[in-house]
Amino acid sequence: MHETMGTVPSSRIHRLNPLTKLTFAVTTTICAFAVVDYWWPLLIFCVVLVPVSIAAGVLRRFSLMLMALWIPVAVAVFLIQGFFFPEAHHVIADFGPLQLKAEGVEFAVQTALHIAVMMGGFFLLLLTTHPGSLMSTMSERGISPSIVYIVAAALQIVPTLNRRATSILHAQQARGQRIKGLYGRVRALVPLIGPLVLGAFTDVSERAAAMETRGFGATGRPTSLVAMADSTAQRLSRAVMMLCAAGAVTVNVWGVVR
Repeated sequence: MHETMGTVPSSRIHRLNPLTKLTFAVTTTICAFAVVDYWWPLLIFCVVLVPVSIAAGVLRRFSLMLMALWIPVAVAVFLIQGFFFPEAHHVIADFGPLQLKAEGVEFAVQTALHIAVMMGGFFLLLLTTHPGSLMSTMSERGISPSIVYIVAAALQIVPTLNRRATSILHAQQARGQRIKGLYGRVRALVPLIGPLVLGAFTDVSERAAAMETRGFGATGRPTSLVAMADSTAQRLSRAVMMLCAAGAVTVNVWGVVR
């Protein structure tokens, strides 16, 4: 899903310093949420995120991840806000005791687009950055080990769960369980959830023991074996992105105050 440390990255985006890509993900998210409208996050997604994914050569994987994770969230937001948005009056359609209201649909569209930009920015970080590289870079900057671990764990949770779920499904198929078709996949969900959740707890316990053995949280500053390249241009670009994020927040606050 991302490049392996020690291999040659496949694009210039991959070779960027992980902090540059992390700053990009955070900036696009802040800028998207700063404007309460549907056209602004849509513009950021189409003009910024999609071209970057094309330049990185990860458009297909980027699209698949977004469809798999964003669509269920968008549907849930649409149903909840469309039918239960408070103080909504303009009814679009009636479904028995439930009423679909225009204000709720509008808010759901805005929220779903904001979430799409947030997911897209961090999916690009995930697809083009090895978590170990990001951890090493953040540690070199003197960031707290707890924060470094939280960020790295968040980046690895989706691919880790995906690999574990695939392994469980293969094991179930080897035992004779039929998973083909929609009905088979629905039936496979129940025996899948138990091993998936228990395996996640086991991973947490094993990882905690390994981190304690390796001196995680020690007061001394660790030395990284992998030096991540950085440049004046990248440092400048990170400063510009942070200014853009601060400007977007300022404009949003100013609009609320007025």
